[in-house]
Amino acid sequence: MRAGGASGWDYYVPYQEDLNAALQQLRREVFEAGDYYWVNGGDWRPEEEREPRPQSLEELWEDELVQETGTHSILDIFRVVGPDDTPDYNTVEPVTAEEARELLGTDKLTRAHVKDFDVFPRSRWIGRCAVLHDDEGNPQEIHFWGHSGD
Repeated sequence: MRAGGASGWDYYVPYQEDLNAALQQLRREVFEAGDYYWVNGGDWRPEEEREPRPQSLEELWEDELVQETGTHSILDIFRVVGPDDTPDYNTVEPVTAEEARELLGTDKLTRAHVKDFDVFPRSRWIGRCAVLHDDEGNPQEIHFWGHSGD
């Protein structure tokens, strides 16, 4: 049986100012660990038809089935949108300070706030990210989350 429907995912990475660089590093790590749904190697296929995992992200995304179904992971997200960009498929939208203040009462989000992140608007195939702070208010990590895959 083939996986159907979107899958939720979330990741924590050490803070760095460049959110897109953090995303790209995370994508490389997830790919190298094989921590994603590989449609062509799924148990729903007869063993003789299963294919080995791709050797690069480029090779992964050349596959038509992957383009249709995704990987149900952060690999489905290609870039972080800037403050003046409109989120689109395969992008991640950072939580703004204004959004955090309006919906959670603070612009210094911490891990304790993550349980309440459902208040932030989101769409399938578009992820979100938020900078999380330590008890002194210093940026400590970045939380990426979303839903993707078909």
